[in-house]
This record gives sequence, C-alpha cells and structure tokens, in this order.
Amino acid sequence: MNTLTEIAAVIKSAESAVIFTHMRPDGDTLGSGLALSRALSHLNIKNQVLNEGTIPDTFTCLSGVKDIRSNADIDAELYICVDSSEPSRLGALEAFYNAGARKKITINIDHHISNIRYAKYNFVRERSSNCENIAELISILGVRFDREIAKLLMGGLITDSGNFSHSDVGGDTFRIAAQLADAGADVNLLGYELFRKRTKARAKLYAEVVSKLRYLHDDRFVIAFVPQEAIARYGLGSDATDGIVDFGLTVDTVEVSACLLEVKKEQYKVSLRSKGKVNVNEIARTFGGGGHILASGCMLFGAVEEVIDRLSYAVFQHME
Repeated sequence: MNTLTEIAAVIKSAESAVIFTHMRPDGDTLGSGLALSRALSHLNIKNQVLNEGTIPDTFTCLSGVKDIRSNADIDAELYICVDSSEPSRLGALEAFYNAGARKKITINIDHHISNIRYAKYNFVRERSSNCENIAELISILGVRFDREIAKLLMGGLITDSGNFSHSDVGGDTFRIAAQLADAGADVNLLGYELFRKRTKARAKLYAEVVSKLRYLHDDRFVIAFVPQEAIARYGLGSDATDGIVDFGLTVDTVEVSACLLEVKKEQYKVSLRSKGKVNVNEIARTFGGGGHILASGCMLFGAVEEVIDRLSYAVFQHME
C-alpha cells in the first residue's frame, strides 16, 4: 500500500483529475470528493467530480453538489476514487473507470476493510470516515482548510461516524474535527441538515416503518422493511430511508440491525449495522457485499420472506 505522501506527490505532478464518488452517494463520499476537488482547484489542477445518479436532496447543503456530473468532459491524467472499496461501487461509471484505468494514473483512497486495492496507487486506512483520510491528504498537499473545505469534510465525518456516536470514533476523529471546526465548519448546522431535518412525508414514512420492526433471535436482531409502495405513496426517493437502520440499534437488546429497501420487485438493498459483537462486513460478504465491521451493505434477490430467512440465518451464524 502507498502512503498519502506518495499519493500527494503524484497528484501535485498532474494537471488534471477526475474524482469518482460511489453510487447511492452518502455524505462521506460526497464530502471526500468535493473537498478534494476544492483542494485541487486551489493547486490549479483542473478537475471534475463524478457520480452516476441523482444526488439526494439531503446533501444540497454541501457546496459544489450542483457541479457534480454524471460524465466527464475533460481528458484527465488522474482517476481518483474516494470512499469506494471496489470499482463496482461506482455503479454506471464502472465501465468508464475501467476503460480509462488502462491508460490513466489511478488512485484509490478509502476506509473500508473490504477494499480490494484496485488502483495503481492505493491508500486504505480504516477510520470512522474517509473524510479523515482526505483531510490528512489535503494537509499534505499544502492546502489550508478554508471554510468550504472544512464544511465538506465535517459533513462526511459526522455522517459516517453517526454524529460521533459509532464505536470506531477515536482520538484522530476528534482531532480532525477540531481543526475543521476551527476553520469554520458549523457542527450544529450540519448535524441538523444531515441528520435531524426531514419533511413531514419522510417523518410519516419513518414512523410507519419503525412501527413494523421485526425482532428475531431473542430480540438480538431487528429488521426494518421499506416497500416501494410506501416510498411511492409518500412521494419520496430511496434516500428517505437514511437513518432507519440506525434506529434499530437504539433498542437495548439488539446487537444487529438491518434495513431492507425494496429497489424493485424481488430486489432489495440491505443495510446492516452492529453494536460491536457481530462483524456485519462478514455477513454482507456472504452475499457479495461489504463495508465495515460495524456498518455494511449488500443486495439480495427473491421473495421478501425468503430474503429475510436467508439474512436471518446468516446473522445467526455470526452471533455468539
């Protein structure tokens, strides 16, 4: 694996870069990509941030979101992937990345334990958020944290750390957060925009789903199911389910929480969370997914009750 100092040297020698963020973007991949983009612009390195789809409304408070493109119109020297454990996480942009990877200088900066080190230059350090890695890289690049960079990095940091509540939050997290706060990031405002703010329709969906939680394995495993019908009935997008999986962990007996979002008939996006006793990355890998020990995801296919049975059995196999 490479060091951030080595990667910084490669970046500073380039004149252009394309930054890839992962499909179904969250605050960490957007904060990582947009903060790095702003830093590169300070260094007069031409760049664009790419994402395959529509950015959820939750993240409109992050500067630069409106400039994210679904395709590149520059012939960049560097392809930089942030917060993506493997090229498939790029979604529809995977083919574009793979085609260019043969002739471009590729860089992979991530914090997932499941990362497969797919680029020419790889830096993977498991932290509560990838924005912590990007913050360190930006400092090595010699770019100071202005207010917008600080806001972007803080947004990703608090998103992936669960507002500093996850068990993988350590001293480094708070030290970087302190630097970002000193540079002008408003933690209270970002916390409201990214966590607490929701429309009336979203609040109703949340209440409906939570009222139907299913408890299994002596109440140690809880499942939330979000059907497409409910999403459509409230006029919402799939990002409206953010945070539902975390609610399950607030129940004292629960060790693992899962949220099944129906993407289409017999296809489900599964989000998994753990309090620490169970490695949900291993569970997700069983189904071709991955992520962190405490937070992972995968896709499952079939009738919903069959999917729940398979997931329930996999969770049980990893419980003590």
